[in-house]
Amino acid sequence: MFKNLKNDLPASIVVFFVALPLCLGIALASGAPLFSGLIAGIVGGIIVGALSGSQIGVSGPAAGLAAIVLSSIAALGGYENFLVAVVLGGIIQLIFGVLKAGIIGYYFPSSVIKGMLTGIGIIIILKQIPHFFGYDVDPEGDFAFIQVDGENTFSEIINSINFISPGATIIAIIGLGILILWDKVLTKKARIFQLIQGPLVAVVVGILFYVFTKDHENLAISQDHLVSVPIPGDLSSFLGQFSFPNFAVIGRTDVWVTAFTIALVASLETLLCVEATDKLDPEKHVTPTNRELLAQGTGNIISGMIGGLPITQVIVRSSANIQSGGKSKMSAIIHGFFLLISVILIPRLLNMIPLSVLASVLLIVGYKLAKPALFKQMYTLGWKQFLPFTVTVVGIVFTDLLVGIGLGLLVGIAVILLKSYQNSHFLHIEDVSNGKHRVKMTLAEEVTFFNKGAILKELDQLPEDTYLTLDVRKTRYLDNDIIEILEDFSEKAKNKHIDIKLISERGEIENPSSFIQFFKLRPKTT
Repeated sequence: MFKNLKNDLPASIVVFFVALPLCLGIALASGAPLFSGLIAGIVGGIIVGALSGSQIGVSGPAAGLAAIVLSSIAALGGYENFLVAVVLGGIIQLIFGVLKAGIIGYYFPSSVIKGMLTGIGIIIILKQIPHFFGYDVDPEGDFAFIQVDGENTFSEIINSINFISPGATIIAIIGLGILILWDKVLTKKARIFQLIQGPLVAVVVGILFYVFTKDHENLAISQDHLVSVPIPGDLSSFLGQFSFPNFAVIGRTDVWVTAFTIALVASLETLLCVEATDKLDPEKHVTPTNRELLAQGTGNIISGMIGGLPITQVIVRSSANIQSGGKSKMSAIIHGFFLLISVILIPRLLNMIPLSVLASVLLIVGYKLAKPALFKQMYTLGWKQFLPFTVTVVGIVFTDLLVGIGLGLLVGIAVILLKSYQNSHFLHIEDVSNGKHRVKMTLAEEVTFFNKGAILKELDQLPEDTYLTLDVRKTRYLDNDIIEILEDFSEKAKNKHIDIKLISERGEIENPSSFIQFFKLRPKTT
């Protein structure tokens, strides 16, 4: 776990700065105590990070649950009653994991997952624009289109034009310049710039700017434009920030309904995030989804027991981790310890960080998730990929995460139905060992993303030193998701010393360099 510490430590610092305002903002948007968001971030980093099988996923309080939390606290009659539902939701997630419900995540098409990443990237950019200019009326963690203050995403941007804070804007522009310079130039010049991350430098410069301009008439940054971590006066006041469940209401039906809602939504968001994170992972790790449900369930039980918000794996923090070079789960765990240590030892220093500087960090994260080139790439893949992708993006931006994904999935299913996806013999496996372990896999005439889970499972189970023959001579329709699985597997096969022979109507190819390129150039058949 410590062999990649040189990569994980700098990445954990970036994740810490991304997570800190989001933990506080999501708690504020949820109508919960601010400290509850920090508890969820700490538990998500340390506990879930240690138990999870994901190497680069980061867990914490989720914006997608904010509306549920807000309404449930009022409906259940108080935060302590709501915490009972969080604990019960964690227990239900453990049951999901034992029942192996994690396979659900494999049944979402690649176009929808990419649409989810792009939609979240666009939302991050749109939501951070007001904070960039020092207009912080809406909580940092409110990612819904219709916000808790009654405004929507676009009206909030328009309003920010009339309330620009000169000091906050100047340091945001400086921070953005530092981040771009670090990413595009300095990291390629010397190793020291790879160890010391640009976001850390931007935050330090932001603190210094606040300190030296706090008495300036025009450039001073007001308190509501800064991070706002609760500051306890002594140990007893610190411990007093923790809340505990009121188990006297455990027999109430509405508590159990809320618990099932939390468990279902949190599990689905986690599984979708796992699928998306694995796609972003340059090393193409495959996260065990059932283990992830067990880890998330344990995290929610602990978080609920000490007053924290519900936890899921979160794509914003996970993508920041990947973009910053995180290699193992240590980056998530260390970021959790950073949250814990900082709220105990240096809350006053944290409260000098301008939110506009952190907005510049998140703008970079959002851009890398929603690069314009991705739209062109999806368009070139054809309408069967582009339509579900676009519907998912638009749905997420104008509604919320789960609604957008649901719309994209419905469109994806409709597209597959048009292609007559039903085929019970999509995969035939034949053991033809003769000395060296040999396996022959024959793909059927039509293979869709519904078959992704089974094919991925069979490929992952192949032992080392296997000779795999992949026969696609009968295949007339091969979904892009399956091609991506084969492309990812070809990289992992090298590490497992697995040789691949591809048999098609064009002949036989030993260890093809690119499945994507091969099927792109393959003659079209009807």
